[in-house]
Amino acid sequence: MTQTSHIILAFFILSVATAQNSVMINANLDPEKRELSIEQEIVYTNTSSDTLNKVLFLDWANSFSSKTTELGKRFSEDFLKRFYFAKDHERGKTIIQTITNTASKPLKWGRHNGVSDIMWIECSKPLLPGESHTFLLKYKVKIPSSKFTRYGYHANGNFSLKYWHIVPAVYDTKWNAYSHKNLDDLYTPLADYQINIKIPEEYEIVSELERESSTLSDDKLNKTISIQGSNRNEVKLYIERTSTFYGFPAGDLEFISNIDDNDLMPEMKSVATNRIINFLQKKLGPYPFNKILVSESDYKNNPVYGLNQLPDILRPFPDGFQYEIKQLKAITENYLENTLLINPRYDTWIRDALHIYLMMSYTEQFYPEMKIIGKLSKVIGVRWFHAADLKFNDQYFLGYKNMARLFLDQPLSLPQDELVKFNKNIANAYKAGVGFKYLEDYLEDDNIIDQSIKDFYTQNVLKPTSSKEYRKILTSLSPKNIDWFFEDYVNTNKKLDFKIKSVKKRKDSLEVTIKNKRSNTMPISLYGLRKKDVISKTWVSNISGTKTVTIANDDISKLVLDYDQKIPEINRRDNYRNFKWIFNKPLQFRVLQDVEDPRYGQIFFIPEFEFNVYDGFTIASKFYNKTILKRNFEYNISPAYGLKSNKLLGSASFFLRKQIAEDGLYQIRYGINGSMFSYAPDLLFRRLSSSVNFYFRPKDLRSNKKQRLSIRNINVFRERNEENPVVTPDYNVFNARYQYSDFNLINFLGYTIDYQLAKNFGKLSTTINYRKLFLNNRQVNLRLFAGTFLFNDTEKDGDFFSFALDRPTDYLFDYNYLGRSEDTGLVSQQIILAEGGFKSQLEYPFSNQWLTTFNANTNIWNWIYAYGDVGLVKNKGVSPKFVFDSGIRLSLVADYFEVFFPIVSNKGWEISQPNYDQQIRFIITLSPETLIKLFTREWY
Repeated sequence: MTQTSHIILAFFILSVATAQNSVMINANLDPEKRELSIEQEIVYTNTSSDTLNKVLFLDWANSFSSKTTELGKRFSEDFLKRFYFAKDHERGKTIIQTITNTASKPLKWGRHNGVSDIMWIECSKPLLPGESHTFLLKYKVKIPSSKFTRYGYHANGNFSLKYWHIVPAVYDTKWNAYSHKNLDDLYTPLADYQINIKIPEEYEIVSELERESSTLSDDKLNKTISIQGSNRNEVKLYIERTSTFYGFPAGDLEFISNIDDNDLMPEMKSVATNRIINFLQKKLGPYPFNKILVSESDYKNNPVYGLNQLPDILRPFPDGFQYEIKQLKAITENYLENTLLINPRYDTWIRDALHIYLMMSYTEQFYPEMKIIGKLSKVIGVRWFHAADLKFNDQYFLGYKNMARLFLDQPLSLPQDELVKFNKNIANAYKAGVGFKYLEDYLEDDNIIDQSIKDFYTQNVLKPTSSKEYRKILTSLSPKNIDWFFEDYVNTNKKLDFKIKSVKKRKDSLEVTIKNKRSNTMPISLYGLRKKDVISKTWVSNISGTKTVTIANDDISKLVLDYDQKIPEINRRDNYRNFKWIFNKPLQFRVLQDVEDPRYGQIFFIPEFEFNVYDGFTIASKFYNKTILKRNFEYNISPAYGLKSNKLLGSASFFLRKQIAEDGLYQIRYGINGSMFSYAPDLLFRRLSSSVNFYFRPKDLRSNKKQRLSIRNINVFRERNEENPVVTPDYNVFNARYQYSDFNLINFLGYTIDYQLAKNFGKLSTTINYRKLFLNNRQVNLRLFAGTFLFNDTEKDGDFFSFALDRPTDYLFDYNYLGRSEDTGLVSQQIILAEGGFKSQLEYPFSNQWLTTFNANTNIWNWIYAYGDVGLVKNKGVSPKFVFDSGIRLSLVADYFEVFFPIVSNKGWEISQPNYDQQIRFIITLSPETLIKLFTREWY
């Protein structure tokens, strides 16, 4: 092809690139069957320079068709049980009837690579650049329940429809077709829509499209509503018997919403909404459509996280602000999603950055004094906390910092389906928005970021674009080099962490050496203060290791890095150098846990209450440095007093975490801890342990595969009981333990290999756990334990160091027994599923040679399970004894609160035996930290 031909072709492609695809839909809603019957015409235009033989389509309604679709797998990974255990009629699906061309000739089609929600349809003839092809589809959509994604059919008979019809995928040198994973990231080319939908007469339709007509059927039982819209990338419909939506003019736009208005007067709602839309039009540019619609479903899928989600009676924000911030979040999101055509799975960070930056700017402009805890910041007692000092916008930095401190932060440029849920929903968007504020401060001109955003929006509205286009615009406006922002801040999860290493005073200057504790090129600001007045501000860039800068010494009393806290640095505690005081920062005592305040060295105090049967309730004074966000070094000193034992008790622990890599061996944790409590009436134990733990994880942080190697040394000292003396009250055990786990809702596999060495014994054991949830909702839990003594000279100690069949003696003091020495009474019926894992108390409860057991249970109905255990107990000089038991398990909260009712065992039919109530066993977890993990596992 000649050069002239290339130019002509390129010009032709450019001219048709703005040509619209068109979609015409005739649909009939059957509310009783919760089904849509659809006849659809799709005119697809090839705007690429390639010839296409097939066109890919997204059939996301079919994502709900089974538990094994990509959407079903995603729900399982996130521990969302409601989809897996749903009834078949609650899920949805697409039933394809015919696919033809305009000549009614059937077209070949199939599921792309076997994926349930992506289709390919073969063209009648090769589709050349600039040409169009018409596809005629006839199909039915079974609408799913709204309890999965907040879209679908509702219990009250209403319908919220999203991703409800088939749409073409985007082709730009390759097909951008991916599955629905509940990420709200549909990517489809713009199209002109004409929709005629038949619904029962009592229903009404709300949408962003323009209504053309409404025609009542002859029998007056149904009506057909016609709506149309141009340049749309998505169509959401809300079909309701009694409309929950309200609307009013907002400048040149018609605003429609059903977001909870907290019973605000219409005038207040109108003022708030007009202010938001005027703000966005000023910051971005005109909205290209006549209507903007935001729904409660949209908002709840991406809310403003924080205290505003509390019930109304507890919510600390004024109703007007509460309503306005919700509308700001939802309107800004829709404004950007409907007009900026960015691939939302692979390049969404730029839209997130715009979204959060605009929200921060709005709050700064209209609510500059709003605090993160709202009206609570003025309450006596609460206002003494540092949390009461934080502005509303500080929540965005804290959201990102939480994940950075957990070593779970991920690059902004990572695809959405590779992010852990907390990063996808919260932390990455917050980091992106805070990053724009960081840039704004670095550029030292508040107008540059604003201008770059406006230029980016106006130049790319309703056009395919990307973050690369924004980088070009910002670079052209910036007087400084900003490559570090895109290369380090966006494309990696490298963290900001600086310190003032040293300061040399000269006659009229200061030589300040700043250390970059991380490997990046990101800049930091250095402030010089005289008392509380800012004397100078200097930006320091390209710090590789250390860098020395010279600043004027105008009687400076303090140097501070990032004094105004505009930079998302993960550790601000070492940013101070005080010339007028022996300490860089004053010491501060706080009652109860607080947000970290880098201006002070903080020590927190909190009273604690615990219980065991020997000490009764214990009152402790806990002194610690742990803030709401994790720290690498944490200590906890808790002197206590037992109200029943009348003894001084307590514990202390010191831990240091160090991240050494992103995956593989990624973290090492060093620790030392000691405790002193009662282990029997009027008898104390003292335990001192030192440990080092090695943590391993895969590169994919969404994977639940975890490995841990723990090496520790435990010293136990027990007070002697003169009436019943033990031979070995004091002992030392070296313990090496390797743990592997890989779990999600459907499958769980975990195993532990444990080695213990003491003066009088050595033992080796392994525990393997497996759980499987089948498609028919049947669950099977299997557990194997095998342990053997390598040598054992502990006969004088009885069975204290032996393997236990049903209730370990816990000589390492690892378990939270309510009463560890009790053999009668309610607390003696508490079990820990360790070692043998039996529930019945049998004739051979211990093994001093080897023990092998197999435990199994399966559900009968909901949380009622049948369990069975079998095993071999081998003691010295005695042949192995076969043991078994079985019964009913009530798993009220799996692994946290369960009750076991023995039925039959080696003891016979236990149910009919005397004192059966004393044979019932239970598991109970009272540790708040352990219980919190039950609710946070789907987020991390």
